[in-house]
Amino acid sequence: MRPYENLIVDIPDYPKPGVVFKDVTPALADAQAFSAVVDDLSEHFMGRGVTKVVGAEARGFMVGSAVAYRLGAGFVPARKPGKLPRATISESYDLEYGSDALEVHADAFTPDDVVIVIDDLIATGGTAVAMARLVERSGAKLAGLGFFMELAFLNPRPLLADVTDAEVFSLIRVE
Repeated sequence: MRPYENLIVDIPDYPKPGVVFKDVTPALADAQAFSAVVDDLSEHFMGRGVTKVVGAEARGFMVGSAVAYRLGAGFVPARKPGKLPRATISESYDLEYGSDALEVHADAFTPDDVVIVIDDLIATGGTAVAMARLVERSGAKLAGLGFFMELAFLNPRPLLADVTDAEVFSLIRVE
């Protein structure tokens, strides 16, 4: 068993009744576990020529930037609208109760870039779809999507398959 597997804490009825929130922050706070998460995600994508890693605000920044460092790649933050200082491209996505959007700088990717999406968790897939669309709209090659945890019981993979044929990889799958 990897050192991060027992550090995920279930929080019942958060953020609303009936939801069991999977809190990965204890694994990020533990040096050995965090290193293992970064190493395991990085090793999966090693040797694929990754030039950029994109991660969504905010926990995707923590995991994604560390993976980018490990791969010798650049990091591109995908932020909520209005948070980036220069020209951006934006992609909207649906949430359980509404919609949201992510933006990257318009010049964040080039057609020569090989990009992976890294995030702490994939649930319904909306955030990941938005990042995949931003990468592909820019003309860069999306080489894969990697997640610390996948809530497989929410079936995010079919939504991703409608947008990209890039590989989806998760360290932990919750069925």
